[in-house]
Amino acid sequence: MDDTPTVKENIDSVNNLEIELDMQKLKEELRKSFSEYQNTMKYMLADAPIQVLCLPVMTEKILLDQGFLRIYDLFNVDLVKIKGFGVARCRHLTTCLDKFFSML
Repeated sequence: MDDTPTVKENIDSVNNLEIELDMQKLKEELRKSFSEYQNTMKYMLADAPIQVLCLPVMTEKILLDQGFLRIYDLFNVDLVKIKGFGVARCRHLTTCLDKFFSML
């Protein structure tokens, strides 16, 4: 007997391939949407006042005096350039920020 696939088998194979490609595309779109959602949520949650970080009183006072009222105010800021901030305060602040964002 001849081992060549029948026309019906070829059509089924093509249909399965199309379904698999559609599923891959759908999964990629879902990953992208979820990633965008996560970023949006991080920025929305970063709208919280810096008090939620439970920083030492002096560190919090320095930040508030410099105009850093919300967590997102600290994004893209060179912490070393904040007046009154030393290495220890920078390290403690970054640790608190890491803990905050790891909870998201």
